[in-house]
Amino acid sequence: MGRALLVLANDRFKRRAIEWIEKAPWETRVEFKGPKRTLPQNDRMWAMLTDLSVQLSWHGQRLAPDDWKLVMLDALRRETREQLRIVPNTDGTGFVNLSTSSSDLSKDEMTTLIEMIFAFGAEHGVEWSEPLQDNRGAA
Repeated sequence: MGRALLVLANDRFKRRAIEWIEKAPWETRVEFKGPKRTLPQNDRMWAMLTDLSVQLSWHGQRLAPDDWKLVMLDALRRETREQLRIVPNTDGTGFVNLSTSSSDLSKDEMTTLIEMIFAFGAEHGVEWSEPLQDNRGAA
């Protein structure tokens, strides 16, 4: 078997996963992950990152939403005490953070990220473009 993915959406898929595990050769890797982030969570994250981009400067620089995403993903990794991976860039003039992509985040991780962005924005006087109740990790 090459790569395969099952979402345990019902008993049928759960039984299939058990069958695959029983038939799998030794040293087959099995990985369990929580549900992936949702599209509404992703939309909310980008709206919030855009609000940061429009309203804040960071150390004297205006950052694009993509830049803020990297800053916030780094903060998430530090908060969860995951190992940060930083390597020199190709010409030796700086560094690259090998952070996780937001598309790899689980629903719970995305909720935490959204809550961190919300708290950071609140500390820095950001006025959110989406209603307050919608800014905290919607599923």
